[in-house]
Amino acid sequence: MAIRLDPSDEYMHELGPESNFNESMYINCFDPTHQVGGWFRIGNRANEGYAEMTVCIYLPDGKVGFMFKRPTITNNDAFNAGGLTWTMVKPFEELRIDYSGKVVVLDDPLQMANPKEAFTNNPYAECEVHITFTGKGKPSMFGGEPDQPHETPGEEFAKGHYEQLVEAHGTIRVGDQEFDIAGCGLRDHSWGPRYWQAPWYYRWLTANFGPDLGFMASRVAKKDGPGTRGGFVWDNGQMHYCDHFELTTEFEGDDTYHQRISGLLKSSRSEREWKFTGEVMDLIPLRNRRQDPEGNWLVTRISEGMTRWTMASGEHDGAVGYGLSEYLDQIIDNKPVGFNE
Repeated sequence: MAIRLDPSDEYMHELGPESNFNESMYINCFDPTHQVGGWFRIGNRANEGYAEMTVCIYLPDGKVGFMFKRPTITNNDAFNAGGLTWTMVKPFEELRIDYSGKVVVLDDPLQMANPKEAFTNNPYAECEVHITFTGKGKPSMFGGEPDQPHETPGEEFAKGHYEQLVEAHGTIRVGDQEFDIAGCGLRDHSWGPRYWQAPWYYRWLTANFGPDLGFMASRVAKKDGPGTRGGFVWDNGQMHYCDHFELTTEFEGDDTYHQRISGLLKSSRSEREWKFTGEVMDLIPLRNRRQDPEGNWLVTRISEGMTRWTMASGEHDGAVGYGLSEYLDQIIDNKPVGFNE
């Protein structure tokens, strides 16, 4: 199966006929000096008449500034909704995000498990974000659009999807706190039909140890079938495609949130492996709900943990980096279905 990735894919794709067609861009970053970072996403769902806009900022004192909106859109012409704008400056090499609006400031980010109460009972602050992200060109890109369908109808999550480790420079302001950002992160672009209920559960790990070392690890589980495991490691200017990923997670609390992670990525092609551990510094749980044809509510939880990573083997043993650990689970009987992995 061949995979296409062209400079034109950095821009908007033709709006498909599916009612749940989604085109989204996501990016995260972390500044290790100021211990501040965040992630930003717009998902255009033009056939449903709205975009999903999210801003999430992890502050040095453990607080989280957060905003989610569903602004009205009528087309898939741009990523510009709810105060968040994406500008593609040069494909594969540079893009910019700008946000101006409010965020709710959470002393305890776990309150977002009940979003109505969290948005009602916490203070708001004015927020501005202006960050430029730069990448190392086409050799540092991972993914694209396969030339053959790779998802079962009704279980689609992305027709096309690619990722890239990036550097980040700019500013974040929340209320009267302003931070200069000089760090690293990862960006993601996907398009095609999407229901958040399509995966049974997934684990998506992103890590940067500076501009010359980082990884992405992915485990996607299906309710019926083995699912997928894999990822990549960017190591001293070389992309290593990984076809083996092992993962162990320690969960905490009555609500079963991930806290500590151990992982192993292997590349058969490169005949190399990378071991790592992760400790979640701050976590915010998000929720998506959809009614099935019988009228039952399907509940999906997406736990977003800003994580401190440590390489645990090889020439990079002991290196410390930062990134996101995103755990998506369908919630059945008030429990995440992927708890046992």
